[in-house]
Amino acid sequence: MYRSTLELRGMSRVSAPLIKNILLLDSEGKRVAVKYFSDDWPNLASKLAFEKSVFTKTQRISARAEAEIGMFDGYVVVYKFISDLHFYVTGGDEENELILATVLQGFFDAVGLLLRSNVEKKTVLENLDLVLLCLDEIVDGGIILECDASVIAGRVAMRGAEADVPLSEQTISQALATAKEHLARNWAL
Repeated sequence: MYRSTLELRGMSRVSAPLIKNILLLDSEGKRVAVKYFSDDWPNLASKLAFEKSVFTKTQRISARAEAEIGMFDGYVVVYKFISDLHFYVTGGDEENELILATVLQGFFDAVGLLLRSNVEKKTVLENLDLVLLCLDEIVDGGIILECDASVIAGRVAMRGAEADVPLSEQTISQALATAKEHLARNWAL
C-alpha cells in the first residue's frame, strides 16, 4: 500500500492518503499542466503514455456536471471536464475516491476562482503560473495539504503578489521567471 505513515507522539501510526498525480489536459489530450508525486512513472515516455491512456478512456464520457470515477491501469482516477480542459486526480487502487474527488474539486474550483470563472485553455495558458501555484498549494510530495478552493486561491494570490518585488531584490530564479513572464506578455502584444 502506497500511503504516507505519520507517527505522532504517544499515538499510533496514522495513514494519510497519497495523490499519484494531478493532470490538466486539453481537449486533444495534450498537457496543459501536470504534476507527478510518484515514481510509478519513472520517465517522460511512461508519463505521456499514462496521460494518453487515461484521456483516451475518458474522452467520450460526459463529466461536465459532476466528477466521474474510474479505475485505469490499476489506479483510481477522478476526473471532470470544463470547456476545452480535462482535470484528473489519480490515486492508488486502495485510495478513497471521495478524498480524490475532494482534491479534484478543490483544484477545479480554485482555478475557477483565480481565473474569474473563465476556465478555458487559452486563459489557463496565459495564467499558467497561477495554475502551477495551485498545484503546489494543494499537494506536496503526494500528501494533501489543502482542498478548500478559497484558501488555495487566497494563498496563490498572496504568492503571486510577491512576484511584484523589484528585480534587484529577487533571487536569480525569481528574476528569470519574471523576465520570462514579461517577455511572454510583450510577445503576445
